[in-house]
Amino acid sequence: MANELAALSQELAAAVEGAAKHVVAVHARPRFSSSGVFWRPGVIVTAEHTIRREEEITVTLPTGATAPATLAGSDPGTDLAVLRVENAGHDAAPAAPAIAPGHVALSIGRSPDSGVNASMGILSAVSGEWRTWRGGLMEHYIRLDLTLFPGSDGGLVINTAGQVIGVATSALSRIAGLAIPTVTVNRVVAEILARGRVSRGYLGVGLQPVELPDHQKGLIVLSLEPEGPAAAAGLFIGDILTRVAGTAVGDTDDVQLALEKHGAGASVELGLLRGGEARKLTVVVGERRRG
Repeated sequence: MANELAALSQELAAAVEGAAKHVVAVHARPRFSSSGVFWRPGVIVTAEHTIRREEEITVTLPTGATAPATLAGSDPGTDLAVLRVENAGHDAAPAAPAIAPGHVALSIGRSPDSGVNASMGILSAVSGEWRTWRGGLMEHYIRLDLTLFPGSDGGLVINTAGQVIGVATSALSRIAGLAIPTVTVNRVVAEILARGRVSRGYLGVGLQPVELPDHQKGLIVLSLEPEGPAAAAGLFIGDILTRVAGTAVGDTDDVQLALEKHGAGASVELGLLRGGEARKLTVVVGERRRG
């Protein structure tokens, strides 16, 4: 047993050491730092809620050196921010091929004072696509049963093989810390580097769920922005939406999830009932601006 424990200890230490090569400390808020991850050469991902200023951001590199960083963009919906650092870093470790409740997980952060911070626990819940209270789409819900230290937000979450499960955040759930899935990070990073922001589609319509005579659900149109995408497409107050882009909708979240898969400017088909008669309209998705 002693030999087995020693072997496990060595494996965990090796996993932490390997992951720590990708993890930095981010200095972008008062009093204490957060953590960040080199996702690509020169590109760091961190937790958006820890970025309290857009200028004079610095990072403590794995070497101990300090480097200036610039904010490339952020997405509060998924609690991700992207920083650029010149001539530093490399690609993050490979993604974990499979995750499930009960898998052992390690959280890896970095502090300029204490260096690498690690904690161990398990994945307490893993499920499918969901939308955060901030409005962002996550490809997976990954709840952590481990200690997230104050400076570990934005750090790596890995398995015992050192493969990446996601990026740690304490801002998207009141229950426990979460891992922002690798696939979500890849999507958000790509869009921020290309556009400087994450585009979210909207129709410019106020909706309320209703039950239809066949016991199916739909969304009745209560209001329309006068020059919004839905009004321009010919949608009327009193119409009942039943499908968006081929997806049945019975709740406003269903509409957002359907639009999330189509960028601003895309044409999508709306299925609706008007006076009890089924109709179809094509709408050009607008872009919801942060403000």
